[in-house]
Amino acid sequence: MIIGLLLGCLAGILVSLQNTLNSKLNAHAGTWMTTTWVLGLGFLASFVIGFIVEGTNFLNLRNMEIWYWFSGVLGVFVVSCLMQGIHLLGATYAISIVLTSQIGFALLFDSLGLFGLEKIPFHNTKLLGVLVIISGIFVFKLDGRQRIED
Repeated sequence: MIIGLLLGCLAGILVSLQNTLNSKLNAHAGTWMTTTWVLGLGFLASFVIGFIVEGTNFLNLRNMEIWYWFSGVLGVFVVSCLMQGIHLLGATYAISIVLTSQIGFALLFDSLGLFGLEKIPFHNTKLLGVLVIISGIFVFKLDGRQRIED
């Protein structure tokens, strides 16, 4: 469990860093070039690391549902929407909204057992946790200070 927590924290740090760098690249190159660059380099890095770590076994794609193949297409929209959100709202507010949305939909997917996930019983305390996070976003955003526009 400790390793899972540490990996989750590391992922959060890396996502925040990536989003910051993506928004800076977006300011110079535009949304679609940034998305292409980010996902293209991600593909290249994943391919090389996968080959080094797993050898040719990482190319084994048998017994996979056809709709799993389209998750990469979703990544295009994730990157482009997030970059635009950061541009319009600022990094902290945009990422807070994204993370809250992720938690809310993960709760929905887990509770309903969608997409092949193990069905996890829904409890009101889980919904309360999501609502507390949403309240925190409102407190953060409605603190009375205006964002200085560039």
